[in-house]
Amino acid sequence: MKQLTKAEEQIIQYLWELKEASVNEILEKFNEPKPAYNTVSTIIRILESKGYIGHIPKGRGYRYFPIIQKEEYAKQSLSKMISGYFDGSFKNLVSFFMKNNNMTINELEDIIKELNKDS
Repeated sequence: MKQLTKAEEQIIQYLWELKEASVNEILEKFNEPKPAYNTVSTIIRILESKGYIGHIPKGRGYRYFPIIQKEEYAKQSLSKMISGYFDGSFKNLVSFFMKNNNMTINELEDIIKELNKDS
């Protein structure tokens, strides 16, 4: 999976939220000042060429939808971050967040309980 730029991530985040949308509907999600229509359209074509989104014809335009699910992208991004910044160690990642976010043992135990619930 190819890494996304910040602009590409912002647009796919909107598509994950909307499920399916036109360029104009995606533009509506942006705060002012909004990017140009052509800018968003170009980024959408890039996302499509990278295999992240697809489209279906609708009238004179297209409706775009995510092909890659948010959870799949998050998992891939986290794996890349762990291998690139934490020597591939989840333990190093957790230790980093504990130290840099002043996490308490109780907060860590709460996280472990949540993880165990899902297992």
